Amino acid sequence: MLRVTLAARLALIGLIGFSVVVTVVVAIFYRTTVHENELTRPSPARLDALATLVERATSDTRQAVLDAVSSPQFMVRIVPSAVPVSGETPPQQQQLRETYAAGLAGRPVEIVSPPDRRMSRVFPRIARLMANAIEFRIGLRSGEMLIIDAYTRLPVTPLGLPVGFGAGLFGSIVALLALLVMQRETRPLAQLAAAVDRVDLSTDPPPLPDAKRSAPEIRAVIAAFNRLQGRLAEMLRARMTLVGGIAHDVRTFATRLRLRVEHIPDDAERQRAVADIDDMIRLLDDALLSTRAGAGGLSQEMIELAALIAAEVHDRRVHGAAVDLVSDERAQTSVVLGDRLALRRIFANVVNNALAYGRVAHVRTALKDGAIVVSIDDEGPGIPASERQTVLEPFHRLEKSRNRATGGAGLGLAVVRSLVEAHGGTIEIGAAPGGGTRVNVKLPVFQPA
Repeated sequence: MLRVTLAARLALIGLIGFSVVVTVVVAIFYRTTVHENELTRPSPARLDALATLVERATSDTRQAVLDAVSSPQFMVRIVPSAVPVSGETPPQQQQLRETYAAGLAGRPVEIVSPPDRRMSRVFPRIARLMANAIEFRIGLRSGEMLIIDAYTRLPVTPLGLPVGFGAGLFGSIVALLALLVMQRETRPLAQLAAAVDRVDLSTDPPPLPDAKRSAPEIRAVIAAFNRLQGRLAEMLRARMTLVGGIAHDVRTFATRLRLRVEHIPDDAERQRAVADIDDMIRLLDDALLSTRAGAGGLSQEMIELAALIAAEVHDRRVHGAAVDLVSDERAQTSVVLGDRLALRRIFANVVNNALAYGRVAHVRTALKDGAIVVSIDDEGPGIPASERQTVLEPFHRLEKSRNRATGGAGLGLAVVRSLVEAHGGTIEIGAAPGGGTRVNVKLPVFQPA
């Protein structure tokens, strides 16, 4: 997905808004031009009425008429001329000349593009483009020539630039400076987000961006996050200390209880009591190991994962379990970085589940895309698609009776997921080709620096 920063979004909003305004203005301009051609050049009817008025005016009132109709965009003057007006219009303006000739009641007319007398010496080309000057030379019935210099209604500055261009340029510069300042102000927020992604409560807190020169609100957010990660780290240390103390004391009590159970005379009752104590210790170990994984307390060493899985499979075959292993050559020599006890617990739990609920366990290892993928298939009834994610949650069992005779405490797969994720891997539950359950465990291969 495309990620756009706050500054880029605001700049895009401003650009879109400016484009919309320009489009609307241009549309209004051309729409008005279609209906009122006076925006670009005078209409033939207006020139005809002006010529008639000048012809009817007396010598005393003619100059007053010319002054009344003249403006910076419509300059009118009369020059004496005994030569008929014809044949001087450039070819590209012949059609325009014919249009005006038809509306001037037979008066001769020529159209030229004279130099703009208001031309700027600084930007002459730009001024000429903005002026859109056009000169009409109309022959009057009195033998004189009526000359009309028409310019566009777009006003220009003495520099030849349209009025408002300077304000727009100044506004654009201010907007650019505002965007630069905004980018500078929002940069600590992006750095803070990156720091949040790097948070690992098992190690020292990541360095936060220096926001001494930022806005007070941004400094407050960064300071609040710094306090938050400090409190979280302290809570985690207290939690680990509490769990460690409880585990030590409970294990001591379980050992004492185990010694006392040995004195139970009934052999069957004694075996059930021993099994309960073993389950309690195993549950305690799982909880402690999961807590260590979440707090980053696992050790790290280079382990040949294929050999570790082969040892787990061999131990179960010795006891008559239906387990088989197939491993490709590349996976046999691959090494992962992790905790040996935790990795053994991962595959021991998954294989034991396959044997308990699916009667057999087919283990396959393969190297794919820089990771070792271990697949464990069983031949049981399978797990419904709607339950494949929830079984990875703590204390969730497909069998709801909570009877220990029909299953464990529901913590095994949750421990597996926490251990796998602590090693940077993933776990997925799907359907096996034979109709049972397939568990895929994917762990990254160690890459030396």
